[in-house]
Amino acid sequence: MSSSAEALICQSDELSTLDRTLAGVYDTALKKAASAANILKAEQRGWIKGRDECWKAEDQQTCLRESYTQRIVEIQAGYGLVASSGPVKFECGSDGNVVVTFFQTDPPSINATYKNQQSLMVAVPSASGAHYQGRNESFWEHQGEARVAWGYGAKEMTCKKSG
Repeated sequence: MSSSAEALICQSDELSTLDRTLAGVYDTALKKAASAANILKAEQRGWIKGRDECWKAEDQQTCLRESYTQRIVEIQAGYGLVASSGPVKFECGSDGNVVVTFFQTDPPSINATYKNQQSLMVAVPSASGAHYQGRNESFWEHQGEARVAWGYGAKEMTCKKSG
C-alpha cells in the first residue's frame, strides 16, 4: 500500500523529478559509504517515515519539496558528492570559534561546527551576503564577518574570518 505522499509524488512532475534525483544521489552515496552503508540505509528509512508525515501539512506539496531538497543536500554534503571549500575558521572572541565548510549543493549549504556540535544549514534568500539556516542555527556572512546564532533563542555572535 502506498502512502498519500507517494501518490502525490507520482502525480507531480516536480516531485517525481526530486524523487529520481534523490534515488541517484542515494545510490551514489551507498557505493561510497562501504562499511557505513547500513547506517545510510537506516537513515533513509527514517527519512521516508518523516517524508510520509507531510500528509499532515497544510501545503503537502511544499512540505514534500522541502523534505526532498533537504535530504538531497544532507546526502550530498555528508558523503562528499559535491564540490566543497573550506574548512574556514571564524573567530568569535570569547564565544569561541565556528568552523565552516561550504558545499555546492542546490541550494548551497554549509556544515558548521561550534563547540563540538555540527549543523548542516542551507542557503536562504538574503539582501546581501550569504545567509544559511539550520534547525536552530543561522550563519550570515558578509565581507569577512559572520553573524552566528547557535541554538534556540541564542544571542547572535559576531565573528571574523581567520587568516
